[in-house]
Amino acid sequence: MARKKHPNGVISAAYTGRIATNPVPALRLPDDQLDPEAAYRFIHDELMLDGSSRLNLATFVTTWMDPQAEKLMAETFDKNMIDKDEYPATASIEERCVNMVADLFHAPGLDPEDPSSATGVSTIGSSEAVMLAGLALKWRWRARVSDSTRPNLVLGSNVQVVWEKFCRYFDVEPRYLPMEPGRYVITPEQVREAVDENTIGVVAILGTTFTGELEPVSEICDTLDALAASGGPDVPVHVDAASGGFVVPFLHPHLEWDFRLPRVKSINASGHKYGLTYPGIGFAVWRTKEDLPEDLVFRVNYLGGDMPTFTLNFSRPGNQVVGQYYNFLRLGRSGYTDIMEALRDTAVRVSQHLASHPAFEVITDGSAIPVISFTLAGDRPFTVFDVSHELRARDWQVPAYTMPDNATDVAVLRIVVREGFSADLGRLLCIAISEVIDQLEAVAAGGGHSTETHFAH
Repeated sequence: MARKKHPNGVISAAYTGRIATNPVPALRLPDDQLDPEAAYRFIHDELMLDGSSRLNLATFVTTWMDPQAEKLMAETFDKNMIDKDEYPATASIEERCVNMVADLFHAPGLDPEDPSSATGVSTIGSSEAVMLAGLALKWRWRARVSDSTRPNLVLGSNVQVVWEKFCRYFDVEPRYLPMEPGRYVITPEQVREAVDENTIGVVAILGTTFTGELEPVSEICDTLDALAASGGPDVPVHVDAASGGFVVPFLHPHLEWDFRLPRVKSINASGHKYGLTYPGIGFAVWRTKEDLPEDLVFRVNYLGGDMPTFTLNFSRPGNQVVGQYYNFLRLGRSGYTDIMEALRDTAVRVSQHLASHPAFEVITDGSAIPVISFTLAGDRPFTVFDVSHELRARDWQVPAYTMPDNATDVAVLRIVVREGFSADLGRLLCIAISEVIDQLEAVAAGGGHSTETHFAH
């Protein structure tokens, strides 16, 4: 195509020549087609307003992968995961990934030569995995009760909102165990007082969204073991390992929180968090096949074979599973260990800087999983929301939010250290935080930007 020329014969400016200067309709289909490059440029330029995902310290979700992984994922966008008969290689890769996760979590009875010996499924993030695990708990409870009493689920007020969705969508009474200032995890004593014959399960979190803390899974199981042995209800435990499932096995390999504890019946984990894969991949795994009721598994043959399926979603791209498999093969146990240790070290260095600053009190230092939570110390003429706002003006996204019931008077900031967040970026963040505090203290206006922001997952 010949380049446009001005009447005086001068070639038009390069950028202007690539895209029309007239607005493109945003709320209706345009009347005419756009040149592919023009359409790309129009959308690309608008997305620049999102800012840098790498500087988003609110999200747990992966924002960097190897270029080779990106290439593999781009090559498999078009493969539908549900079409297992048409895409047997992708289906086999999913099965291997599930087996690797089950093995990482010490599922009993795995056959090293048979990937189907693991009981689990890949999902679209941990949210779908939570729904599936919750349904399995409800079905197992329903099989052992004879009346129509409403079931309940015992969980902390610090759980991610997906658990609230599960309870509402599937008619389960949530029994939220409250927090208190200085304690942001549930306790075995709270669990013992809350469970009864209609409790379908207890949810323990390995890496809470609010602070990154590890709940005492082993102690909760011991308490429930003693309760069952004394004639009380025999209640299973589900571990929500969305944040910590791909961290704790490498940083704290001797900590017992998984299927090494017989009372743990199911676990969910996010591959797109510290599994280091781009958004869209999670896992739900069960201790044994008996812990996943057969009634929940559907079998379809209209895709080319008799295929079992246990998901809430149906069609989805296979590229997330391929990306996860790349990470598993590329990194192995030693690679994941190296990465998690590096992220922990960076998180601890940042938390040490914060702890040394008179304006802050550190709640979690990033040593459990690479997540730092901290609040303002003393009486300050500004809030954590002011700090978050001023950091955003410097392109750093550090969320501020209030803690869950009954600790809503405590407002904190949180930093999630992920792959791609280097030690040097950590140094620059510390400088930015110190500059913000100096600025806020110098202004000392008090009215600042104190509007509360939404909690970020």
